[in-house]
Amino acid sequence: MDHSLLERGLAVISACRHTTGDIWEAHFGAAAIAAYYFVRDNGISGSLAETIEAQAHRMVAGHLKDGQDGSSRRDGASCEMKLQFAEQMIVEALDETIDELQWVGHNVIYAALSLKAMRELGGWGTEAEVGGIADLIRAFKGKIPGRSWIGFTASEVKRLPVEALRAAKPVENGRELSKLVLRELAAFRTIYRAEAHHDLIGHMLTFSHSLALLDELGCKRLFDRGLTPLFKLIAVLRTTRDLAPGDPIRLVSPVDSAPLAPASPSPWLPTEPAYWERDRTQDDWDFGHAFKFPFSFYAHVNSAGGADEAACRNFRLIL
Repeated sequence: MDHSLLERGLAVISACRHTTGDIWEAHFGAAAIAAYYFVRDNGISGSLAETIEAQAHRMVAGHLKDGQDGSSRRDGASCEMKLQFAEQMIVEALDETIDELQWVGHNVIYAALSLKAMRELGGWGTEAEVGGIADLIRAFKGKIPGRSWIGFTASEVKRLPVEALRAAKPVENGRELSKLVLRELAAFRTIYRAEAHHDLIGHMLTFSHSLALLDELGCKRLFDRGLTPLFKLIAVLRTTRDLAPGDPIRLVSPVDSAPLAPASPSPWLPTEPAYWERDRTQDDWDFGHAFKFPFSFYAHVNSAGGADEAACRNFRLIL
């Protein structure tokens, strides 16, 4: 496959803090990297692969700055950092932020996808460009766990004790984590179309998958430490598994409002051409999720050796 999606994804992640002063533009760079691996790792080829790649390029192009394509130093020029030192910069930055749940794990998502892409490319970027990624990850320090919750405020989520939950479900590696997360996904009786519900469930998939990637990349210590903030997210979501339509809820969100509407299942899966016929350009943010959620779900399924019918059914509800 063409590596340009990886290069452009890294460029958007790297430039995020400098160009916007915020942490969210990197979402689209991460989505471009996710699109590359979704196609490659699931054996997608032919016209379907071309369609997915074209959509990913269309999405990320809107977030590249003038003259930026991410590939200017892929000629082995001396100004490109050696992979070992580039990885070290990102790992050290993540070491400072991984112990708390911050914006539903996006610090880990950005770091893990950047490390995976750089490893695939054999190196990427100047010291300043890699430093941009490290600065972005450090910018999560002290941030809130997320802004939309059912049954909890952000401060209550921060204080959640999860030691007993971790002890009851010891997780030693990425494969075990994939199995656990798929069981969690399967357990929901109803999923609501809301940032406080379907979106959090989607990020349970992407956050946990990013931890599994860290384990795959040899960052076992970061994997182990990242389980505590992940289990906080899982603990909150467990309290919402059995919410029936019309049940009274405590909704804490600046964007969601009660009553929440049950999510409708996608009639198509991301491995089917019809899924990619929908025009997602009008909802830029969800355009990114169209790549990230499938990449993580299918990676968990492949790692776990399959998923049961309930997990697959509920996956359709977060698409």
